[in-house]
Amino acid sequence: MRPEELRSHRWYGTGSLRSFSHRARTRQLGLSAEEHLGKPVIGILNTWSELNPCHMHLRDRAGDVRRGVWQAGGYPVELPVMAVGETFQKPTAMLYRNLLAMETEEVLRSYPVDAAVLMGGCDKTTPALVMGAISADIPAIFVPCGPMLPGDWRGRRLGSGSDMWKYWEDKRAGLVTGEEMDEIEEGIARSPGHCMTMGTASTMTSVAEVLGLTLPGAASIPAVLSAHNRMAAASGRLAVGLAWNGVRPSQLLDGRAYQDALTTVLALGGSTNAVVHLIAMARRSGVELTVDDFDAVSRRVPVLADVRPGGVHLMEDFHRAGGLPALLHRIPDLLHLDRPTVNGRGIATREPYDDAVIRRRDDPLSAEGGLAVLRGNLAPDGAVIKHVAADPGLLTHTGPAVVFEDHRDLLRRIDEVPATAGSVLVLRGSGPRGGPGMPEHGMLPIPESLLKQGVRDMVRISDARMSGTSYGACVLHVAPESHVGGPLALVRDGDLITLDVPARRLTLDVPEEELARRRREWEPPAPRQARGYGALYDAHVLQADQGCDFDFLRGASGVPEPEVD
Repeated sequence: MRPEELRSHRWYGTGSLRSFSHRARTRQLGLSAEEHLGKPVIGILNTWSELNPCHMHLRDRAGDVRRGVWQAGGYPVELPVMAVGETFQKPTAMLYRNLLAMETEEVLRSYPVDAAVLMGGCDKTTPALVMGAISADIPAIFVPCGPMLPGDWRGRRLGSGSDMWKYWEDKRAGLVTGEEMDEIEEGIARSPGHCMTMGTASTMTSVAEVLGLTLPGAASIPAVLSAHNRMAAASGRLAVGLAWNGVRPSQLLDGRAYQDALTTVLALGGSTNAVVHLIAMARRSGVELTVDDFDAVSRRVPVLADVRPGGVHLMEDFHRAGGLPALLHRIPDLLHLDRPTVNGRGIATREPYDDAVIRRRDDPLSAEGGLAVLRGNLAPDGAVIKHVAADPGLLTHTGPAVVFEDHRDLLRRIDEVPATAGSVLVLRGSGPRGGPGMPEHGMLPIPESLLKQGVRDMVRISDARMSGTSYGACVLHVAPESHVGGPLALVRDGDLITLDVPARRLTLDVPEEELARRRREWEPPAPRQARGYGALYDAHVLQADQGCDFDFLRGASGVPEPEVD
């Protein structure tokens, strides 16, 4: 591509009044003509924030990206975008995934950007940034923020999220003291970076890598390693090449790419949240991915990553074992390794260094993928369970329902309800519209009296999500959600519910005539959000089985380039 063919040339290179103004304002920034004219403009979209501890090092990493852009002859500009973070943002960061996706799309479209470096990693930032870049269809490379160091407490390695749930349950059961919990609080998250388990963050950055949007091996590099600085600088250099070559997401992300991403998630034993995010991402690319695709692939893909919560190791171990390229090396027959990527080559693989962390095909962590999609009269449009992280004895189970109307009701009554180990805990009012935003409430707490009896897992059903670091026999994403009149809204205390994961069934064992009567009596709840972005979300968000994107954002962009003159 010649300099006058760059997208930014329309801002800087014409003889119009507006072009004069753009050049003058760049002089105002302290830049001379030699520093930027005729060079690709590389937008560095940074989700750094002082309230996103996963990204607290991205301010510095943006400097590394900038260094790489200058080295390759480009002109870097840092463009802050919304810091979506699950650790502090309420009611859930998922409520704002689509907002960050919209912001990413509009920032890339409205500014003189020839290529973008997308910087993120905390759960929702990866799909949001990628969704926006897909819709803007401007050359882009993703820089994962990287996992944090393993936690540490009295010589024990802790996994963020997973061990938080474990020790909190132990505290409620009287097995851990308040003083010990204070010590765990100091050591469970002790460096920059996202969760170091195979939670949503690690799952989705691995998705970005297998889609071909990162440098090989980038997804697992711990945030504090010098290799992470080098990866960021190399990504900046590559972004300049992407700008000159005009390689756009639409040229990389076809049906094969999303099938490979789906296969990878299952081989990783990845987060249930990947189902929602991948469907949304694929549909932005014009690829019709469904929940049934996940289940079909799950039946033939083994889980090979022995990483918590499904396994025992952590992401630093996974990185030392060879990272994602090593996992992909185990399953070449299940992938399309010759697909193009941002670095102009096929998908990178390498021999694993540790068979205990990245298992061999003849010694899998699980013979089937870690996710299963359930259907039945309680979930006509599907529900999801991460059965590899559940008590095997609960995967075929019938029990009486104990129903909670919403999360507040759950927290208020959970230790008072007359539940037994065989009960089925049901939470409604927590879906995309009811939550709002489909919060991570799906790992319902076990009643304290049962914890003290040694119960550590129960069947739990909701229209919510759960953290990718969570575990247990938790049925999630029930669709349609209760807030819009899905069958979950009709469940009553004492109703028998049958979970049959091998048969992929979830059924409410109530006669149809009784359900019809309850349906006639059901009244729609009031909208949860009445103004601003919340009202927009409530009016346009799709259900979980459709990716929770907005109905007006599906499909190829179709938005014309802005007029510049």
